[in-house]
Amino acid sequence: MKALISLLLSCSVMLTAHASQSAEEQEGVPQVAYVTLAPALVGNFGEGARLKFFKADLSLRVTGKDNEDKVKHHEPLIRNQLVMLFSQQTEAAMAAPEARETLRVEALKQVQAVLTGEEGQPLVEDLLFNNLIIQ
Repeated sequence: MKALISLLLSCSVMLTAHASQSAEEQEGVPQVAYVTLAPALVGNFGEGARLKFFKADLSLRVTGKDNEDKVKHHEPLIRNQLVMLFSQQTEAAMAAPEARETLRVEALKQVQAVLTGEEGQPLVEDLLFNNLIIQ
């Protein structure tokens, strides 16, 4: 009976040590975060007599809490740059799926350029359209 209790205690100690080691390993790995630009970006675009509008829900992928905080700090400048980019687009650039991908890549480059200018590094790894509505 003492041998069984001793065996159970040693197994319990080993499992606890493994669980704490696993938690420590996870803390050392930077976590991916998505910074959602809220509220959605809204504006007009295109040329001609009739105004066209866009509404874009975006998320920015960053790694690490520090980078997430820096991106949130510069959110007003990022939002301004993106609104200016979207307002310069044509209807064709906003409507076609291939053109939307081109716009997404250009928007990512713009965000990275802003953050490189402010922080010395791009910080944002990817830009995702959660929703893009044109009217």
